[in-house]
Amino acid sequence: MVVEVPRWTNAKMELDTTSPLNPIVQDQKKGKLRFVANSFPHHGYIWNYGAFPQTWENPNHKDESTQCMGDNDPVDCCEIGHRVAKRGDVLAVKCLGTLAMIDDGEADWKMIVIDVNDPLAAELNNLEDVERVMPGFLDTTREWFRIYKIPDGKPENKFAFDGEFQDAEFANKIISETHEYWKQLVGLSDEKEDKGKLDISCVKVEGASTCLSRDDAAGILAATGEYIVGVEPATSVDTWHYAHLKK
Repeated sequence: MVVEVPRWTNAKMELDTTSPLNPIVQDQKKGKLRFVANSFPHHGYIWNYGAFPQTWENPNHKDESTQCMGDNDPVDCCEIGHRVAKRGDVLAVKCLGTLAMIDDGEADWKMIVIDVNDPLAAELNNLEDVERVMPGFLDTTREWFRIYKIPDGKPENKFAFDGEFQDAEFANKIISETHEYWKQLVGLSDEKEDKGKLDISCVKVEGASTCLSRDDAAGILAATGEYIVGVEPATSVDTWHYAHLKK
């Protein structure tokens, strides 16, 4: 997985799938940088949050199990190990299961994974192991996804399968399926998909319809602006919100 958001942080960072090389950028709304709100007792994201490269939740395909279209993004994953990762880290992970969130009517899979180098990795091979070793963590994860948009005035999120997590075998089937859709997207399959606004240029992916050489990629990086430190986020980012607890 590629880590977009380290645990305990609030900035809504994500792969920019419309730009060359798909850099990690902070999402914006109406010109303002976006931060996830803190829904008591949580602070920021409660896992290292990121995505699986070379996967695509196909917006032109209705998922058989959820009866929803894909959300046009790579598959999301929540890494539950002990280490607070760094943004941009690339981790080898073990998939333990998945939660099927429905976001604005679209299927938005959340894979539960652990870094294979984490001290707990050998103990965690399925959802039952997670519940045994980390009791309550899966319920807390589902609750986080249910409520995290409420402080922004949006309704709670819904889930397929009545909110039940699906096992590792099911999760890996979804990963394989979305990898096949990615192959169709970038031209590695006889079946083709419309890329829409996505930038599907690949560096050294043999057979892709749009390839970038290492030199081309280096040129894009060289043309970007110098790294600078922005202003400190407003203290309001640290506010705890309680709307989800009010009856």
